[in-house]
Amino acid sequence: MPWAALAGLPSAARAQPGDAFPHRPITLWVPWPAGGATDQTLRLLADLASRHLGQKVLVDNRAGAGGTLCMPILQQAAPDGYHIAQMPQPVFRAPWIQKVMWDPVRDTTPLLQLSGVTFGILVPTASPWRSLEDLFQWARQRPGELTVSTNGVGTTPHLVMEELMGRRGLSYVHVPYKGTSEQMLAVASGQVMVGINSNGFAPHVDGGRLRLLATMGEHRTRRWPQAPTLKELGHGIVAASPYGLAGPAGLPPAVVRVLHDAFRQALHDPAHVAELARYDQEVAYLGPEDYGRAMRETYAAEKRAVERLGLARPPA
Repeated sequence: MPWAALAGLPSAARAQPGDAFPHRPITLWVPWPAGGATDQTLRLLADLASRHLGQKVLVDNRAGAGGTLCMPILQQAAPDGYHIAQMPQPVFRAPWIQKVMWDPVRDTTPLLQLSGVTFGILVPTASPWRSLEDLFQWARQRPGELTVSTNGVGTTPHLVMEELMGRRGLSYVHVPYKGTSEQMLAVASGQVMVGINSNGFAPHVDGGRLRLLATMGEHRTRRWPQAPTLKELGHGIVAASPYGLAGPAGLPPAVVRVLHDAFRQALHDPAHVAELARYDQEVAYLGPEDYGRAMRETYAAEKRAVERLGLARPPA
């Protein structure tokens, strides 16, 4: 993203010597559409953090490209703490799949890890499929006719489906969506046969519009204990996509400390914990040092996963 793309951002009054951080509003960039589960939980988190910072935390959405559009913003933002972003799993995967101009480790300063998500494989309640095996059997009998929607190319749901179908020599039509809400409505209405996404599907399952065939965590969820995990079904896949917040590379330690402390308090606020629970999420806090280590490990692990699936981009 060129610098011109940031031209529309509010210009700030220059800080005077001795001004304490923050002395103006902070922008939290969210790489998903407004109204989705992650957007809603982050908006509440931003509001709660604002109270501790003494300045408003404004949420701005940059949806598309599988959740990676905040990375160019962080790469080009000044290291002053006024632009931070959510770091979803795809930012650690995309550089191994396609050529990008940014690096999720080199170009960021970790602030804290927040939570992880519950992924699910869903079909309309009217679907005859009651299990994943039903789905595989249908795909086996009708090669290339199965339509599967995810939240974007290169996202965790996309890679999981590639692995599940590839192991069985099955083909399908991939239908990527920018946002969970639009995607789940498409599945519920039968526009696509299967949907794979994170916990924004909760209202549709609880409302009886979608059937949850399987989840991807280490254990069955408390909210939907009837749904088996991919692990217990013998597929050997566990995915939770932990995410957190980061700023541009080179943030001063004092700024990191202020942001971390405010968002840590917001993260553990009972109102935020309750909002996470609405989507079967829990607090998964890590501080800057531990989160930075986790980011580096994730980046390396995603390279291995992409290479295993044969999705790695050719070397330059």
